[in-house]
Amino acid sequence: MSPILQVADALTAGCAQATRRGVDYLLSLQRPEGYWWADLTADTTLESDFILLELWRHPPQNGVWNPPSRPMIERAVRSILARQLPDGGFNIYAHGPSEISATVKAYTSLKLAGLDYDDPDLSRARERILAMGGLQAANSYVKVNLSLFGLYPREHTPMIPPEGMLLGKLIYEVSSWTRAIVIPLSIVHAMNPRRPVPAGFTVNELIKPGVPFEFPNNEGFWSWRNFFLKADWVLKFMERRMWRGMRTKSIRLAEQWMLERTRYSDGVAAIYPPMMYVIMALDLLGYPKDHPDVKEAEQQFFNLLVDDERGFYFQPCFSPVWDTGIAAYALGESGYAPDDALRKCANWLLTKEVRRKGDWSVKRPNVEPSGWYFEFANESYPDIDDTGQVLLALSHAKASSGHDACVKRAVDWLLAMQSKDGGWAAFDVDNNWHFLSAVPFADHNAMLDPTCPDITGRVMEGLLASGVRKDHPAILRGVEFLKRSQEFDGSWYGRWGVDYIYGTFLALRGLEAAGVSDREVYVLRAGEWLRSIQNADGGWGESCESYDRHTFVPFHSSPSQTAWAILGLLAGGDTTSQCLHKGVEYLMDTQRNDGGWDEDLSTGTGFPGVFYLKYHYYRHSFPVLALSTYLKTRGGQSEYKNGANRK
Repeated sequence: MSPILQVADALTAGCAQATRRGVDYLLSLQRPEGYWWADLTADTTLESDFILLELWRHPPQNGVWNPPSRPMIERAVRSILARQLPDGGFNIYAHGPSEISATVKAYTSLKLAGLDYDDPDLSRARERILAMGGLQAANSYVKVNLSLFGLYPREHTPMIPPEGMLLGKLIYEVSSWTRAIVIPLSIVHAMNPRRPVPAGFTVNELIKPGVPFEFPNNEGFWSWRNFFLKADWVLKFMERRMWRGMRTKSIRLAEQWMLERTRYSDGVAAIYPPMMYVIMALDLLGYPKDHPDVKEAEQQFFNLLVDDERGFYFQPCFSPVWDTGIAAYALGESGYAPDDALRKCANWLLTKEVRRKGDWSVKRPNVEPSGWYFEFANESYPDIDDTGQVLLALSHAKASSGHDACVKRAVDWLLAMQSKDGGWAAFDVDNNWHFLSAVPFADHNAMLDPTCPDITGRVMEGLLASGVRKDHPAILRGVEFLKRSQEFDGSWYGRWGVDYIYGTFLALRGLEAAGVSDREVYVLRAGEWLRSIQNADGGWGESCESYDRHTFVPFHSSPSQTAWAILGLLAGGDTTSQCLHKGVEYLMDTQRNDGGWDEDLSTGTGFPGVFYLKYHYYRHSFPVLALSTYLKTRGGQSEYKNGANRK
């Protein structure tokens, strides 16, 4: 046997062993009910906002702030300070630089919690804030939150008028998460609470002299930005003369909308910011503290808190359906998962199918509800990406009953949710009024929910795994969308994972499933790009900075991103290159003794440039999927397939 074949055989054997260990480790993480669920973590802004919320819930008495939750606040302080950077600031992704809004939030919360003005940690944060442009450089949501306590001039915050509720279906032209945040916040902002702060408390020291408070306009007079800035001025002028009946009606409509979306849900949109604003809104609307809606809102919010041996932090939401869909698919592709484990998983997933109409039905009123959300409960917001991933899982995991009917409903729903351009977005259809991104409060960088290559590739793969034909018009349109959206360098943008590696692997997987030849020029270019960005250690890594620079920014290797690159190469027809083999070796070499992997990067995306996530099971599930897929190309699964039906 030639040395090359011997090396290939050794790699295959080692890969099979690593896959077995990874599969066994994933199986050990399965919950008794059949699902997988890991922590979902972000940055210090969640703990900072918690302290501000406690100031709201427990106002100072006689100028002194001594809330009953003081022990929790102290733990939050320690959690925040543990993540302070050497330059005094706070970042929004692992290994990232100081970011102004996160640092302003941290400074304010730390000072509220009792750190002295001259405390070294507070002083370093203050110096860093001023160096980054001062309080004026923070985003609009920081300014609005501070204005609720009189800590930032309200006249220099954007209007968030509840009168938007009078626009009817037009409110559904912004992204689902923006609606969920803005509608409860519009109630709070409109009522101009100016809640009390401790005697003498201020953050005026963060205001940088000479820096204007006005919203910047870098787009010129004839621009949507200038239009919305003028509209903001008009609305503020009108607010002082607003017809009282119109405002009252608008607030009541917003209240009704908000409460309807707390039903059959872990909270409004089941994500942190709306859940926080719901607590504030119910308070201002006069709901007593013992009202069921208030108690439920507070319970839902504090369910997100982790306060144990792992540390003190809030999760932005829960991710069990998403974690389960990825883990189950990886196990199914391995050929090594016991049937009963996958069946239990499928039975659980079927209980999470959406069967009620939500916001998506405004544009698709005649479509039968289906699909899956991200969390434990979020009936108003089935997630297109989750639905595609769950269909992939269900292609291996067969439920005890109702399986085929459920899959058919989900397929029909996904087909109906394709946008006009041939792609798929996260929650809505044709949510692409780009001019809305120019409104003053749109600096969370996620005003819209446009179609994107990563979701489109995954949905195509999920549909095709569920029986949709390759010549189906939706698949053909999806292929054309991916061809049009490829970047000049051969990569694809990843909206929901960091970033170009993520988008490229999913686009290539979708194209492969659709039967596109791996000899197509655009597929070959994608493979060349992936090989060109490989790190010297054989792995792949990408920084969240890619979103800011609009191009790939390399970083040290991580298991999940290496797995994505391997999956992309394999989908693009590369089964023999040295780059591929080195990537597989990287996953084998970095695997822990227990079968899992370690990872310290933020590889998930909430709002590009603003909010990033760590999915703590990505580092286990995706390497198993990558190694299993590699083994299929080597014929290396046969030696352990005999154990596939273990009980």
